[in-house]
Amino acid sequence: MNIQENISLKAFNTFGLDATAQYFTEVKTVEALVEVLSLETFKNTPKLFLGGGSNILLTKDFEGLVIKIDIQGIAKVDENENHVYLRAGAGVVWHEFVLHCIANDWAGVENLSLIPGTVGAAPMQNIGAYGIEIKDVFEKLEALNLKTLEIEVFTLEQCHFGYRESIFKNSHKDQYVILNVTFKLSKTPNFHIEYGAIKDTLKEMGIEQLSIKAISDAVIHIRQSKLPNPAEIGNSGSFFKNPEIPKAQFDILKEKFPHIVSFPSVNPELIKVPAGWLIEQAGWKGFRDGQIGVHAKQALVLVNYGGGNGNAIKELAYKIQDSINEKFGILLHPEVNFI
Repeated sequence: MNIQENISLKAFNTFGLDATAQYFTEVKTVEALVEVLSLETFKNTPKLFLGGGSNILLTKDFEGLVIKIDIQGIAKVDENENHVYLRAGAGVVWHEFVLHCIANDWAGVENLSLIPGTVGAAPMQNIGAYGIEIKDVFEKLEALNLKTLEIEVFTLEQCHFGYRESIFKNSHKDQYVILNVTFKLSKTPNFHIEYGAIKDTLKEMGIEQLSIKAISDAVIHIRQSKLPNPAEIGNSGSFFKNPEIPKAQFDILKEKFPHIVSFPSVNPELIKVPAGWLIEQAGWKGFRDGQIGVHAKQALVLVNYGGGNGNAIKELAYKIQDSINEKFGILLHPEVNFI
């Protein structure tokens, strides 16, 4: 076991923020994780568990133990006439898992291509894109109870998935570490191309024969054209959730802002309004303040151009929230976790 002291976390968060961990270690097995958590030295020490670091905003140095979860492996655990069940370690890079499924012609996650982060982080916030969410392909997961150090199984129903929500972000927050996730992939694809610009992008790319590979390629093309590469410009992808508001409130906004963009919600009484559209209409798109700002191509993405400060990004997020609330009467909620 290798526990290091005073380690920079710059390489472990996609914002590229240079916070320091008092203690740091990486674990590649469940046994190693249990061993670290069993150490008397760190029993009462604050702990931060990292996957790909793509959904956190580090606002200060972490006074405690940072544990990077690097549990690897993708294995077929069951199969029937219609489906394949794959178990992936929490440390597997999400996009690599997607590519593995596509290479084997297993459908269900192609719309989720190029989402940053790891498999273990995916169910925590029920990641989603272009009409598909984790819950649509989720079978079960195993998680370590941090109090008992026992492994527990959570089914689809037990995870209480919502829009960018799960039990692990609410009632069970900071109580479990996800170890692996089992997904239910389809042998027969059910294409989803109506959401966003997928259909138009497929035409632009000259793709006439639909396939999960073609859809994945289209999604990758869209994301790369709109979203900055974290290796080049620090960011965490979508910073805010798309708000869902009552239909009556939307109707009032529609009268005031006739060109307001919207999508249907799972709840028929609510309307989903793109946060990026709201932020752009409030004049924030392309805003820059020193080394931080709002991306010029996608207003939903806050960025660190290099040498930025996490607190400055947090304050910018607060200013954007206040601005949107004042202009539209809508409170934006961050997808990103402030540390």
